Amino acid sequence: MTITPAAAPARAATLYTPAVLAAAIGLAAWPWDDSLILRGEARSRTCGSSLAIGLALDGAGQITAIGIRTHACAIGQAAAHAFASGARGRDRAAVAACRAALEAWLAGEGPLPDWPGLDVIAAARDHRSRHGAIGLAWDAALAAFATQV
Repeated sequence: MTITPAAAPARAATLYTPAVLAAAIGLAAWPWDDSLILRGEARSRTCGSSLAIGLALDGAGQITAIGIRTHACAIGQAAAHAFASGARGRDRAAVAACRAALEAWLAGEGPLPDWPGLDVIAAARDHRSRHGAIGLAWDAALAAFATQV
């Protein structure tokens, strides 16, 4: 499909909905926190977006606190908002399972993962240039879990 210049704004408007933009802004609820010692970073090879995450875990390995610093498009930020909104109480296995389901969904091989807030970015599946930004929070969180002693 060739997109003419006149069609490009309409396609962008469909992707960057008010809900996506609200979620991107809502990411401010999880500011970076230097006291969170489990840290991970991820970078998209396709778009250059990046995200750093800090986590605190309880004795069972479940997430109790999150801090995020991101340099990503609104889709990446909205996906990170979904991650942060649903991460509390989840462990490494749950984060990894969602990341795998997210990858399958992006490839058109499965349903949208059952993670609160991901429905906001559902239209982004049709925009391959945004796929790398969507998984950043999960990738960074898995990297943070890997730093756990």
